[in-house]
Order: sequence, then structure tokens, then C-alpha cells
Amino acid sequence: MRVAVNGTTLWFDVDGPGLVPDERWMRERPTILLIHGGPGSYDHSYFKPWFSALTDVAQVVYLDLREHGRSSRGGASDWSFEACADDVSAFCDVLGIERPVVLGHSMGGFVAILHAARHPTDPGAVILASTMARFDLDRITEGFRRIGGDEVASLARRDYGDDPVTEAEWALVFAAFGPRVPDEEALARRLRSDEVGEVGAEQFGRLDLLDQLPAMAAPVLVLVGDRDPVTDVDASREIAAGLRPGIGRLEVLEGVGHFPWLDDADRFFEAVRDFVRTSMGD
Repeated sequence: MRVAVNGTTLWFDVDGPGLVPDERWMRERPTILLIHGGPGSYDHSYFKPWFSALTDVAQVVYLDLREHGRSSRGGASDWSFEACADDVSAFCDVLGIERPVVLGHSMGGFVAILHAARHPTDPGAVILASTMARFDLDRITEGFRRIGGDEVASLARRDYGDDPVTEAEWALVFAAFGPRVPDEEALARRLRSDEVGEVGAEQFGRLDLLDQLPAMAAPVLVLVGDRDPVTDVDASREIAAGLRPGIGRLEVLEGVGHFPWLDDADRFFEAVRDFVRTSMGD
């Protein structure tokens, strides 16, 4: 399905009902809006089929950000994290989604932070999974050194430092993202965008959203795996420390990498379910 938003067209999909029978009434369920990683390298597809597990507590909405996946292309030069954040707000307005639980994974976390900061009354709750609020090349390098050793750390530093490595070298880096990473079939389902990847990579290299964190008003769950070399535990602690007192919760999953639902689906989804129930009252 597609919807016109802020001068572009966004693709989305829905899993699970928004209203369910409850005795003599129809009860409204929370909506979890999934924001994928990237930039340019991912779309909603790597969330499937895993996140259908959350339909027992909420309706799940998959969204391809502007210039990604099955959403419209052609405006990569004007693409930004801020534009995507404003799109999320307009997308929810157009579809009548009220107080969604916005779950941002990796780059999706940047968008989720900006959405909650720029539109603080929009989200009912926010989940920041395997993400960061500030780019720190030294921290990323040491994260890969801890997980993959000196060679992988050197390759990661080059690639994240805007000196692209070969596909074979990147395969070594990607293998260190966690005990399990998306397989060839899952990666093949993506619709990539090299154009927005280049624009987004430049913005990623100067990312600093720490001053945005105090503007967030909704409850926030910060989820991270202790084997995530890209967005490590220190990056999540930095997010939690920057939030308003009393709204944030940090949860560290042991033995889990950058794609936590692949490493330990039971623990990851139960953490999400518990947060949805406690923050949204369902």
C-alpha cells in the first residue's frame, strides 16, 4: 500500500488488527510502527517474518522511509534524517494512527529520536533498538576490535570513516555484527538505493542528536545487545543518560548482536511486549 506524504509517496504494510472484539465492545490495540535501518542499504523487508510475533499485543505497521525500498525514488539529494522524522508524523496523521509505539532499529533509531523530539506529542512510546545518538568512529572501531579482532576493526574504521572497503572485506565486518546476521535470502529481498546511501553516509558521519534527547516526552525503551559492535552498550547508555529523568529504561541483552531478534527472539520480543503493555496499558 502507498500513501502520499510531504511531497513523496511512502510504501507501508500492516500486520494484525487494530480493533479486536472484547465482550460487547471493540477494543483498540496499540500500533507498533517499525522504522528500518540504512541509509540506502535496508528497507522494511528484514523485519519480516520475525516481527509478526508482536501481533499478539499490537497491530504492526511496516514503513519504507522516503527513497528506500518500495517508496518513491528520485529525491535523494534532499534526503535527511529530519525529513524522514517529519514524514513519520505526517504518515501517522494521514492514516489516523494515534500515539504509536515507534520502534527504530539502527538508523531507524536516529529517525525515531528526531520524530519524538520534533513532534513530542505524537508517539505513545519509543523503542530504540541497536542504535546511537552520536557518531563516534573510535567507539565503533573498538566495538569491532572487541568482537572481531584487529583486522576487522581496521576494516570497519575504514568503511565507517568514508573509505569504502571491498565486498569481500565488508563480509568480514558484517559477520562480526552479531552471532547471527540476515542471511543471503533476507538480504536479497532488500531494494537498495546507492544514491541515498551516499547522502545518508555523509550525514551519519556527523550525527549528533544528544541535544534532541531532552525534548522527548514519551516513555523510551533502549534495547541493546552486549555483542553489538556497531551500536554498543556505551552508545545506548549515552542515550539513556540524555533522556528526561524517569522516562527511559535501558535493557542489555546478553549474547546478542546488532540484529537481536535473530540471536534471541524470545528475549527480544518479550522485552518489547512488556514495554508495550506497561507503557500503553494493553
